[in-house]
Formats: sequence, structure tokens, C-alpha cells
Amino acid sequence: MAEAKDVYTFSDLKDWSASTKGLDHPATLSVIGDPVEHSRSPQMHNPALQSAGIDAEYVRIHLTPEELTEGLALIKAAGFTGTNVTIPHKGGIFDAVDDITEVGRRIGAVNTVAIDGDKLIGHNTDGPGLKRAIREEFSMDLTDLRIMIIGAGGGAGKAAAVQCAMDHCDRLVLVNRTVAKAETLKSELEDLFVDPDRLEGPADRLVAIPWEEKALERELGQVDLIINATSVGMKRTDAEVVPQRLIEPHHLVYDMIYAPPRTRLINDAESAGAKAANGLSMLLWQGVLAFEFWFNREAPVEVMRKGLMESLG
Repeated sequence: MAEAKDVYTFSDLKDWSASTKGLDHPATLSVIGDPVEHSRSPQMHNPALQSAGIDAEYVRIHLTPEELTEGLALIKAAGFTGTNVTIPHKGGIFDAVDDITEVGRRIGAVNTVAIDGDKLIGHNTDGPGLKRAIREEFSMDLTDLRIMIIGAGGGAGKAAAVQCAMDHCDRLVLVNRTVAKAETLKSELEDLFVDPDRLEGPADRLVAIPWEEKALERELGQVDLIINATSVGMKRTDAEVVPQRLIEPHHLVYDMIYAPPRTRLINDAESAGAKAANGLSMLLWQGVLAFEFWFNREAPVEVMRKGLMESLG
């Protein structure tokens, strides 16, 4: 039997049955992106599909933005169960789906699509994946925490903020270099912080500040969980995400970066006596939630964890 190609293309989709002829299982799940060869999703999902006894193969498909609309039509025509979506298509696919979950609508981006007959149903697992990761790493729920999100202007940071707000976290501090973006997100989330049982208004519980040391210092005393949703820390020469002197032992620190596994922020947090974790758990739970969304059944989490860990060496 033939092995799946590392990456399929728009041209392959035009005759999908011929392009995937000889595979052990029908290729009916995918991740689409531009680029897409870096995705570790197949290493998570294929062992899970095998473990669950599901007759399907998960593959990577490279689609450019110009190919997205027709590519989705071909995916649907080929009888796919669903697809994951990565950069740069999370926004474009938002407009292409026929229906969308509430969390996906709030975030304004889709990273997981289920195909139900002729309909594309959009979802976003970024926020829910973070929720499960925080529970796993720190044995805490977002509901109970005062949270600061650095890099809350869009992307994963916005997804995290939406999830925290939907879970009615105790307090949410939105931090962004361009503070206007954080202010915009604040206005979008204010309705989720209106609580008739509280005497104070939403302003104290929902704050937008610039990514500056003095602003961070004012807020960190009233924060339990610090989340880094920026790419700062991927290089050894990167600056501090949070000045080390401001990190206290009571802080929980979650860095969405997972490569490298130990960033400067994690090292700084642990040096200050704080608990810290990297973004590998979020990546895992995003995959788990996609599986559950497609098949409406529990995913084999430990099988997926093993596949992910092996892919990272």
C-alpha cells in the first residue's frame, strides 16, 4: 500500500481518488494552510483514528488564498469528514462556512471545519484548547482566575481572551503593543462582564493596557495567571515578555510557545518561584477538541499525546 504524501496540493484535490489511490484508508480529514508542511496534526490524528477504529487518513493540503474557495468545494465533493485550518486561512474560512459555533463567532476566526452533508460547520479550538490546557497544567479553571493576556490584539491572544470572558473569569487584563487593538477587544467583550449580582461595573474586571513595564507593574498584583500569546521568546535574543522582577511566586505562567520548550519567560517564572508551562498542552487539546467535534465521541487523548511527543523528538 502507498504512503500518504507529505503534502497534497490543489491539483491533487481535482482528482482526489486518483491522488490518494493505494492508501490504507480513505483520506477524508486534513489540515489546510499556506504553508502547511510544518503541521504536526497528522502525527496526532492518524494514531488516534487507528486507535478508535475509524477508517480514515489525515493529510496535509497546501492551498493558497486564491485556491481556498474552490479547494473547499473540492474537499466537500470528495466526501471529507472535516478539516483543520491554519495560517493564513482562519479569517477567510470564517466567511466560507455555512454555520459557526458561538466561540468561533466571538473569536472571528475558524480553525476547524466539520462537513455535514452539503454544509460546512465552523469552530475554533484555540480558546477551548487553552481552557483544557490550563486545567491540566495548573488544576485550575479559567472561571476562578484573574488573568493577564499579553498579545491580546488578535490571533491566539484574542481567542484566549474570548474564552476567558465566556468562562466569566474573575478579571481580565488585555495587553498589547498597539493598545487600540486591546481597547477594541475590550469593547467586544464588555457584555460578558456585566453581572447583576456585582455592585461594581465591568471596568475593574476588564482592563486594556499597553505592553509597557509601568502598566504591567500596576496590574500584576491583581493577576493570578499570565498568558503569553506573542511570539516573543522563540529566539534566545528576544527581550523579556514580563520583567522578571514583576513575576511573583503566586503567579501561574502559561507561554503558548512550545518550540523551544523552555523560553526565557518560563525560566524567569520558575526562577521567581512561580509555576510555568509551555504551549504543548494547548496544541494537544486543540487536536483533541477537533477530533471530538468531527466524531462526537471522546478522543484517545493519550494516543494523541504520544504521537505529538514523538513528532517533536
